[in-house]
Formats: sequence, structure tokens, C-alpha cells
Amino acid sequence: MLNLSDFLTRNAWRDPHGDACIDPASGRRLTHGALDDRATRLASAIRGSLGLEPGDRIAILSQNTAEYLELYYASARAGTITVPLNWRLSAPELARILNDADPRAVIYAGAFDETAEELQRRTTIDSWVRFAPGDDSPYEDLLAAAGDAPPAGADRFGDTDPVFILYTGGTTGVSKGVLHSHRSAWVAMLNQDHTERVQPTDTYLLLGQMFHIPIVLAMNYLSRGRPVALLNFEPRATLATIEQERISGFLGVTTMLNYLLAVDGLEQYDLSSLRLVQYGGGPMGEDVVREALERLPCDLQQGYGQTEGGTMSFLTAEVHREAASGIDTHRLRSCGREAHLSTLLVVDEQGRQVPRDRETIGEIITRSEANMLRYWNRPEETAATIRDGWIHTGDLATWDGDGYLYIMDRKKEMIISGGENIYPAQVENALYRHPGVLEVAVIGVPDDTWGESVKAVVVTKPGAEVTEQDLIELARRELASYMKPRSVDFVEELPRAPTGKLLKRELRERYRATPSDDA
Repeated sequence: MLNLSDFLTRNAWRDPHGDACIDPASGRRLTHGALDDRATRLASAIRGSLGLEPGDRIAILSQNTAEYLELYYASARAGTITVPLNWRLSAPELARILNDADPRAVIYAGAFDETAEELQRRTTIDSWVRFAPGDDSPYEDLLAAAGDAPPAGADRFGDTDPVFILYTGGTTGVSKGVLHSHRSAWVAMLNQDHTERVQPTDTYLLLGQMFHIPIVLAMNYLSRGRPVALLNFEPRATLATIEQERISGFLGVTTMLNYLLAVDGLEQYDLSSLRLVQYGGGPMGEDVVREALERLPCDLQQGYGQTEGGTMSFLTAEVHREAASGIDTHRLRSCGREAHLSTLLVVDEQGRQVPRDRETIGEIITRSEANMLRYWNRPEETAATIRDGWIHTGDLATWDGDGYLYIMDRKKEMIISGGENIYPAQVENALYRHPGVLEVAVIGVPDDTWGESVKAVVVTKPGAEVTEQDLIELARRELASYMKPRSVDFVEELPRAPTGKLLKRELRERYRATPSDDA
């Protein structure tokens, strides 16, 4: 029976003194032997002094720390379910998640003392365990008092037993709890490794937050005995960590790569250890790909996925290299082909596959053992999403004869203007052709004449001079007249979910009451 924590035990046998977890900011390093021992002690405490039973939930509120990893593995070993909390949310939002998941205990970092105090007033959870550097750490007291043997019956947990609940980024509404099993997490890791191919000398840099899918990438490296370094993204700190820890790869969004490439003195850092950088949250422009491949000594890979099904498709390093040399450059607008252990189809509303002509739009559906078990406490939404074993993603796409997928948009984000259907991605792709555009999001805003009109929200590259009229004229040349933006706003940054996906819902709410200007 497969349990995610089994890998810790194997690593502790094979390489007890090798690094498992590295915290460059504090200088703390945790070996495989120490991580396995601490996870075992925490598992014993979860079932012992905290009094949880198999299937009970235990939550954590923290930024990326070694304790986060310890809890994921300890909870798996104890047969309980981890509920990682998005620390960026407000206390009322966190309270709604806690009341939905109903955990029996919460582990939290001292940096969130005020939030924890408010959450204790808003929930009925009895057990709250604080951890912090230094002597004042009830968490360390809990581990010290626990036994060094796994809890009774630990060998009975695994496979299809639930292991964690990841709450969605809420790109289209209220967050939903996505319940995954040991097996679905493991298959997601296999999908990742089929293209990433973890090497015996690799060290992974975790820039994404552990309250979401990036935890699966970290676990993939740890399952193969390779260390994971934890860091909150800041361009120069990231480059310094790559140099000092000989980092081989990381996952980021397109914006992160742009920030790294914009660092003055980039060439002064020794980045020769980099092997593969994966990005998500949307396609990357051809010019950015070419610059990244020229200036970074590594390959690029794009992943497309959802909380419900992990990473479902990959645009491989080979495709990026070919596109940078001028071969099939249009494929950079694709999110790749289905992952090794996932099946993807593009279907119409009757469930029939649409033609592979890169023109006919349908919905992406996926079937895989990497898929979630269900939504937590949402049977109706589960039934609507999982039909005959297929997850209906809500993402609209076309595909070509070679199986490459081209995301158009979420179903709920299509714009209807004067009776015409407009897919924001088509407009965004046109605007990305302007050399001064760093990021763009296209949304529909209320329009008294047309019902909805097209608005572009744009982040420009540092130092670039771009006007509203420049972009409207570009769209006019590239697209049908009804598809061009009627207004353009320039902002410092776009709102994003933890996965890196644009939160267009927030933009629509921001501009809902703002009348559009004719152009």
C-alpha cells in the first residue's frame, strides 16, 4: 500500500545525512534522517496528544517552512488529512475555509499570531499549536514529548485514502476544497517526472506556495531523495540562491522570468547548475522564450493544470528550443500535449470530440488517476464536474492534429458583445505582439449599447512607452473590428491566484461599474 510518507523512510535509510530541506533565509538545513524522525514524532503526536483519528483534518497556516513539509508527511503517516491555508487571505476568508474543512487542530507560524487569535474567535477549533524560532515553540515541545515510532496502524493508510484538501484559487468564485488521495498525488508526481526527469544531482527551488499544487513538485524531488530549497520570490535573492545552492530547477509564472531577466547584472550570477525551469499560469511570448533561452543556461517547460487534476499537459523543452530557432513558433501559444498518465479530450456540449483543426472550440475534459476524489462538502458540484469518470475543466480550447492544446478561455470568461462571441485569449495574443507589453488581461465590461465591450488591462515592460491608442490600433489590424478593445487601462500588476492564473474575476468586479469609452 502506497503512503506518501514511505519515501521519507527510504531516504533516511539510504542517505540519512544528506540534505532534504534547505531554508536559505535562515540557514537552516534538515537532513533526510531528521525529516523522517520529526515527521514520525509529529504523526505520533497527531494521533496521541492531539487526539485525532484517521480521516480527521489538521490545518496549517504558514509561509513555506520545514514544518510545512513535516506536517504533510506526518499527517499522511497518521492517516489524517492536511488542510493547508492560503496565508494571503483575510481572517474572515480563512474562517470560512476552516468552518468548511472542520479540522480538529491548527498548526501555525508565530508570524501569524494575530490572525490565529482572530480565527480562534471565529471558529470552534480547540487545538492550536504555534511554532517559531527559538525556545518559545509549543510545536517543538509537542515533538519532544512524542514517541519516535509511527502511530499504531500507520501501515494501513495510503492508496485511495484521502491525504490533503487543497482549496482552489477561486478564479471564478468562492474557493472549493479539492480532496486528493495518496494515489492521486503520486500519479501527479509521476506525470511531472516523466518530462522533468529528476537527476541524481538535482536540487529544487520551491518558489510557489505549499498551500497549493507546487507542493506536488517538491514532493516529486523528495521522493527521489533530492533536496528542496524554500524561498519567497524576490529576483536577486532567487538568483543568489540558485548560485549558492546549485539549484537545478524551479517553477514560476511568466512574470517571474521577466523579473529575473530584467535584473541588472544578471550575467554576474553563476547559474550554470540550472537545468530546467517550468512555468505556468499562461503561455509565454516568443521574444521572452528566445531571450530566456539565450541568457539562462537551461531549458524551459510549460505546464497546464488545475487543482482538481494536477498538471494535465506539458509543452516540452524540445518544443521551446525548436520555437526559439523559428520552427513551429505558433506552438508557444499552446499548453502542450496531455501528460503521460492523463487523457485529455476537447469536446462539444454533447460530449463529442471536436475536430483537431485549431479552429473548433470545445471544453477540455480529463481522465486520470491524478484526478481528485471529490470536492469537500459539495456533492452537487462534484457531480457536475466529474461525469463518467471525466473531469470537466471549464477551460475552452482548440487542438491540432498532433494533439497540442490551445487554451481559449474559461467558459465563464467569454465576452458577448453585440451578439458576437469574443474569446479574451484571442485579443490577448494580438496585444502580446506589441514589444512593450509585459502582461495583459482582457475582460468584458458592461456596455449600454453592446451589452459588453472589450477592455484590456495591461502591464508594460520597464521603460516601455505604450499608449492606449497604440494597442487599439494593433488589435484593429490583427483582429475583426468587433474584437478590438474599446478601452485600455495600464496597471502595475495583475491579480493572480496561487497557481499563477489570472484572477479575471477581480478585474471584472473592479471595472463592473466603470463605463467603457468608445474608441
